[in-house]
Amino acid sequence: MINLLFLAHCSFEKTPTLPIIIFEIVTLIGAGLATLFLSKIKPKIIPRFLILALGVLIFELFTSPMWLNEKLGVWAYLYHDVSWILTIGWTAIILTVVTITDQLLPQWKEWQRFPIYLGVLTILVTLLEILVVNLGIRSYAPEVLATLTNIFVAGVPLLDVLYYTPVFTGLVISFYKYWSFVLDDEPLVPSKKRQWLRSIGIAFLAVFLFEVMIHPMVENRNLPPWSYLFFDISFLLTGLWVAVIGIAAVVVDRFCLHWPIVMRFMIALGVTGAIAFPIEAQLMSAGFRIYGESAVDKFTGFTTPFFNTPVEIAFAIPCYMALIIACIRYWETILDNRL
Repeated sequence: MINLLFLAHCSFEKTPTLPIIIFEIVTLIGAGLATLFLSKIKPKIIPRFLILALGVLIFELFTSPMWLNEKLGVWAYLYHDVSWILTIGWTAIILTVVTITDQLLPQWKEWQRFPIYLGVLTILVTLLEILVVNLGIRSYAPEVLATLTNIFVAGVPLLDVLYYTPVFTGLVISFYKYWSFVLDDEPLVPSKKRQWLRSIGIAFLAVFLFEVMIHPMVENRNLPPWSYLFFDISFLLTGLWVAVIGIAAVVVDRFCLHWPIVMRFMIALGVTGAIAFPIEAQLMSAGFRIYGESAVDKFTGFTTPFFNTPVEIAFAIPCYMALIIACIRYWETILDNRL
């Protein structure tokens, strides 16, 4: 019965049209040419591509209930409607813009170049989004459409252009940049004492922006009316996730400060997941967190022991935390080292 349910959830139109096949071929060739070009101006371009692709894929897996990618062919999908071809396309565009901007503006600090990345990518990603929408590949979940302003640009919601794209690119660029420090063995000066007020501010902003973007997937109900900041985003829950991230930071600072960066990151991910998942399960059970129909439709029916919560929630929390923690650490690093 569960297997039949899983197959039903995976059921959507996969048969490609000729224009879509041409789009896929052009995307893969373009990504290959971009990688070849970037390898001439930046070392270790393949590992960089893989790091950024991982960040894009994590984002796509976490937010997959918000949109549907159809008609790409059975060969194009990794999980449900998450397509490796689209992942490669987004990755090639983002990596090209970031690398070229860094090459053209080497004298600028990281925080000065960051708005340039977002501005250029908002235009380019929007153009690609318009293309995939009009080819019939991309459509939006009803919950997403219900929250939009009903203003569309060539079939693409204006909110997607002005909000979703900058948040998406900002998170994955931060993820990529943070791990680039590791890849390049950057001589970073470790901060002797964490500036907690600044770190909490960065964490709150990152969590809040992400929560606003994904709020069509899950609704926060039955919380005190005075706690809502925007839509159904409550500063109580936002503050709770920030506190969980803060606990992980304390554990890492106290016990793992001299461990390799990869190990520290995995410990932080493990601590946040171990704390956040039971909290999320209890919030769901008590009716404070209600997942939308599009998210529920992608649940396979498998649940976790003890908490009886969909396994997709257990998987989504580390995805969420991986992007948020990397974003926080990136901004802490460039500010501490004045990069």
